[in-house]
Amino acid sequence: MTSNEREKIRHLLVVHDLQGQRTILLQEATYSVGRHKGNAIVLISRSVSRQHAILLRVTVPGTEQYGFRIIDGNFKGQGSTNGLIVNGERCISHNLRHGDIIHFGSNQAQAKYYAISNLSEQAFYESANAENLSDFLTDQSHPVSPFQTLIVDPDFEGASDTALARLASFPELIPNPIIETDLEGNLIYLNPAATLKFPRLRELGKHHPILEGILTEIKKQKVNSFVREIKFGQEVFEQSVHFLPESDLIRTYITRDITEQKKAELELYQRDRLLQAVAEAANYLLVEMDYETGIEKALAVLGIAADADRAYLFKNHFHPLTGEIAVSLQCEWTRSPLESSRHHWQNQPYNSPALSRWYTILSNGQSINGMTRDFFPSESELLMRDGIQSLLLVPLRLEEKFWGYLGLADCTQERIWSKHEESTLLTMAASISGAWHRQQVEEQIRYQALHDLLTGLPNRLLFDQLLAKALANAIRNSESLAVMFLDLDRFKMINDTLGHTLGDRLLQSVAQRLEISLRSGDTVARWGGDEFTILLPRINYLEEVTQVAWRILNSFESVFYLEGHELYVSASLGIALLDEHSPDAETLIQHADAALYHAKDEGRNNYQYYTTSLSSKTPDILNLEKNLRYALERQEFTVYYQPQVNIHTNKITGMEALLRWEHPDMGVVAPSIFIPLAEESGLIIPLGEWVLRTACLQNRAWQNAGLPPLTIAVNLSPKQFRQPRLVSIVAQTLAETGLEPQFLELEITESTAIEDIDFTKKVLYDLEKMGVHLSIDDFGTGHSSLSRLQLLPLHNLKIDSSFIRELTTDTRVAHIVKAIVTLGRSLGLKLIAEGVEKQEELDFLKSINCEDVQGFFFHRPLPAEKVTELLHSKNEANE
Repeated sequence: MTSNEREKIRHLLVVHDLQGQRTILLQEATYSVGRHKGNAIVLISRSVSRQHAILLRVTVPGTEQYGFRIIDGNFKGQGSTNGLIVNGERCISHNLRHGDIIHFGSNQAQAKYYAISNLSEQAFYESANAENLSDFLTDQSHPVSPFQTLIVDPDFEGASDTALARLASFPELIPNPIIETDLEGNLIYLNPAATLKFPRLRELGKHHPILEGILTEIKKQKVNSFVREIKFGQEVFEQSVHFLPESDLIRTYITRDITEQKKAELELYQRDRLLQAVAEAANYLLVEMDYETGIEKALAVLGIAADADRAYLFKNHFHPLTGEIAVSLQCEWTRSPLESSRHHWQNQPYNSPALSRWYTILSNGQSINGMTRDFFPSESELLMRDGIQSLLLVPLRLEEKFWGYLGLADCTQERIWSKHEESTLLTMAASISGAWHRQQVEEQIRYQALHDLLTGLPNRLLFDQLLAKALANAIRNSESLAVMFLDLDRFKMINDTLGHTLGDRLLQSVAQRLEISLRSGDTVARWGGDEFTILLPRINYLEEVTQVAWRILNSFESVFYLEGHELYVSASLGIALLDEHSPDAETLIQHADAALYHAKDEGRNNYQYYTTSLSSKTPDILNLEKNLRYALERQEFTVYYQPQVNIHTNKITGMEALLRWEHPDMGVVAPSIFIPLAEESGLIIPLGEWVLRTACLQNRAWQNAGLPPLTIAVNLSPKQFRQPRLVSIVAQTLAETGLEPQFLELEITESTAIEDIDFTKKVLYDLEKMGVHLSIDDFGTGHSSLSRLQLLPLHNLKIDSSFIRELTTDTRVAHIVKAIVTLGRSLGLKLIAEGVEKQEELDFLKSINCEDVQGFFFHRPLPAEKVTELLHSKNEANE
């Protein structure tokens, strides 16, 4: 038992009445004693009044101890019927001492008072159940300190009749507000302190915040006394509530103003939240592999913890047009439903009136903290565009370099950001600067590991990785690719004669010319010395490779001017194509290398193929192109239709028009063969118009037959999409076929969409105004993202079949498909998965809420008459 427990005085009352004996632990400030069940201490005896007496806790002057005074009568001053007798003497009030015997009108109801020390808290509570209290207390006393009692001096302050009278006027004198109401909420009494503190209390009555909800809380808590917190304006009070059922009275005391305490608690809580947020954000910055993802998560955690409306990171850079120092918003978090302000904060020059002062302050390592109305007018105008009322900015610095700033903004209230919030933001800024530095270092290390330091080209390691990826894509998509091996014909002589420094400069210039000669998506790497390897993915016909080879050789015809020297250099090229003779990466490189030596044997400054497999097919390809020119005229083309099915209802929601060529001698020619030829020769333009008209006429025919209206999807090839008259051709076709625009969907590939984004936007917006639906085909196979495609007026997104094939075998692909569906739906796009062939693929797509599917699992592409039969059968089944 601690010394504090040993010194503490504990108070007990042992009561005897007709119901027996019980021990009451006296811990409250007041007790009402009487026969009525609403009293705190109920006595069972007819000699006891309904409200017989009051036990009142009284502090002993000069100490932290207290005793108890017993007063005859109730809280309203009405005395008991049979009086109060203490130690044989009748009295109005009495300061109780250890051992006092109290009679309440007769011997039927009496009590004995104990004031004891040297008793643990556990023993104190156990004493309430002790059969013989005296023996129990003796046993519990400490062996080295005999049992002690508290003798309360009868002459201490408050013991006299004068003091009792003073106690009676206590409510009038106390500086704490005291309020009494009846059970209807009507005011019975206000002391002067209450009237002064709450001048509208009488006017508002029970609707005043001080009294609001008291009756409800009394019923809910099921006790007669409790303490609650109440808020009045900006102040918070601790209010003691006493329900006196015997008097149908509710008495409340405002015991403490805890406004500052609550502010301190809130500040401590806010500090804890911010510290936790900084730790969580720092973890994101360390764990996330993607720097920007880590920043976005860190800003979200910080913004929520700081109870801000916006949190963002600005990065300094050179203006793309003027070259002056400017700033742009790089990452942003906003509290819903606020919209992003990114478009307001791009390429903002620091020398503008709105930002020049900020640059001076932040670049000197200082913070900006204040309310918008206190900023300069030009600054306030800038902030009010985003509804910002209060702003806190801290600089982002790395090795004394000012590279940006971090900010918190409040859009709902004027707010002074605390020093702790500012220091937290500075801590976060240091973490972000550290993460940015790590990212820079990691990118540099990664770049150096995968690139040639002299030319900046991919090195052998990166080339191998790119080739492996291109091979997988080519095999999956039934395409081909080419690998070139290039060697400079006279480099060794130049290097030995003019020195390695000039030789290095020449290699750098060669690298630049090679890059300019390639197609978009091709890769040139430095293999070593004066050797370069070139990867040409997605090859559909031999002429593509030949054209690149000629461009490379032609690029060497111009003289190299280096350090006053005019240098003439030529190159030899060996080429290997992906086919049955060169089926893998290692063989492709070996065969390209072998072809290179063959080119050198042929006199240098030329190219040679390792195999003539594709070259020998050139006559066939030429013959195919000749037949293609007459196929449309001879009506050898037909349009097949593949249904698109709702994944949840299994109903057909649309059709995709697919072109087929059935040559009388060659049979069915694969689209992957004749479409590239048509694109190259320009035949795709009339062929595309024919498909568009045929599909619109067929859809209109289905509608005229009474079938439910469907959307017909028609693919546009890159050349077809970029023809100047596309919009007018579509409008004319719809007018002539009578098909309403909303039943036509035009599809373009992802690569076509992003090749010239400004042109794409203009064409798509013109088509959208017409009412035509627009779709991106084969999404995920290009180099775009939904964030770029959301700039376009799209309606549908088709997930490429290459993803669906690997959906159930590669968890990474499953995550990619799920992300595409989630992001697509968030942008309001309809999702269609192509190439669904298995039940498990369908089950997964259904689980991620993909809307429509297309594939062999439901329907293969069918000719128009078969589709008509299918639609009629479906329609009859639904009826």
